[in-house]
Amino acid sequence: MTIFLGLGIAGIVLLTLSLIFDGILEGLFGDAFGGMLNGFFDGLLSLPVVAGFVSMLGFGGAIVLGTTGLGAPAAVAAGAAAGFVAAWLTWTFSKTLMRDQTTATPRGEDLVGTSGSVVTPIPADGYGEVLLRLAGQTVKYSAKSAAPVARGTEIWVEGTLSSTSVTVRPVER
Repeated sequence: MTIFLGLGIAGIVLLTLSLIFDGILEGLFGDAFGGMLNGFFDGLLSLPVVAGFVSMLGFGGAIVLGTTGLGAPAAVAAGAAAGFVAAWLTWTFSKTLMRDQTTATPRGEDLVGTSGSVVTPIPADGYGEVLLRLAGQTVKYSAKSAAPVARGTEIWVEGTLSSTSVTVRPVER
C-alpha cells in the first residue's frame, strides 16, 4: 500500500514540477543524439502524460489493494489500466488545447486605413496623439500630420512610422 501511495504522490509532484518547469526535458535533451529526440517529449512522453500515468498507477493500485482482497498483482494491473487511461486522456486533452490557435497578432500595417480621432492636437510636422480601434481595442498612438489637426477631428491613418506612431490626415467630407 505504501508503494502505491508513494507512486501516486510522486505523480502529483511530477505534475506540479511539469507545470512549473515546462519544457525542461525538451531544452535539456532536445538536441541530444544529433536531434533525434527533438519533439520526442511533446507527445506520449511529455511530463504531464507521465505524471498522469504514475499518479493513477499509484492511487488506482492503492484503491484496489485497500478495498479488495485480490493482492498486489491485481492492484498493479488495475493501477496500470487506470494509468493508461489517465495518460491517454491527458495526451488527448493537451493535443486539443495545443490546436486552439488565436487569431494573428495585429501589426502596424493593419492600422493603415483605420479611422480615429485626435486627442492631443497635432501641430504641422509635429506630433500629437490619436485614438484608434485595433482588434476591438481602443489604443492611443503618437501621430504626425503634414497639416495641423485640431483636437476632436476625425482622422485616417496613412502609414506607420514605428510601433507606436502613425502618419494621419484629416477626414474630408
